[in-house]
Amino acid sequence: MTTGTKKVNASVGGTAPLRNVTLCLQLITRLSERPAHLPGIGVFYGPSGFGKTTAAVHGAQRHNAYYVECGSSWHASSLVDAILHELTGHPSKGTVATKVERIIQLLAQDPKPLIIDEADHLVKKTMVDVVREISDKSAAPVVFIGEEQLPQKLIAFERAHNRVLEWVPAEPADINDAKSLAKIYVPELAIHDDLLKHIVETTDGITRRLVINFESIRQVALQKNLSKVGLSDWGDHDVYTGSPKPRARQLRRRAS
Repeated sequence: MTTGTKKVNASVGGTAPLRNVTLCLQLITRLSERPAHLPGIGVFYGPSGFGKTTAAVHGAQRHNAYYVECGSSWHASSLVDAILHELTGHPSKGTVATKVERIIQLLAQDPKPLIIDEADHLVKKTMVDVVREISDKSAAPVVFIGEEQLPQKLIAFERAHNRVLEWVPAEPADINDAKSLAKIYVPELAIHDDLLKHIVETTDGITRRLVINFESIRQVALQKNLSKVGLSDWGDHDVYTGSPKPRARQLRRRAS
């Protein structure tokens, strides 16, 4: 794995990794250990904010895999340049076809998993076909990480779609995930289960929103000089859900 891969903290000490980290690790393992006659593409998908990128990067670190995050403006040439740079650590010259052959050669020699994050940006025929060809000819495991509709988007590309061995949906965070995240982001605080449960349920288990709320809990603890915070300490504070707050009635009247 090259030095360009992001670093994440998906577990703390003896705490179990987040559930989506576990799901992603299991997917990579199944693809890596599959019989040779089976296809080698896996898809890990789910709504924004579920921690899929954290899971993907952690999976790349654990499996010594290659990791590429697609950009919204990419074309086939951008994709192969990024993959080849991840494999070799330096830019390369040549045509797209030449670079694809080089990628296939390198992965066939050392078939580490290739993880492609933000794979929704891949859903253009030339790019999907490039990845399918790399997967077919190198036999290296390939994992697509994308949003909730990625499986439906891939249906249009039958030759790639029917090479998917595993479809794994990401899961919303549960209270155990919340406990693990709290140890990462507010390690100085003990947050009681009743407050964690309230935050998890109100945010629909969206990891990114949990983290935002942990900062709010930290502020409440500072204001009240607390090292332990429960639902009674939280009181009537709003839980951040991502929805904008409505303006106060007085402001609406003033604007009219």
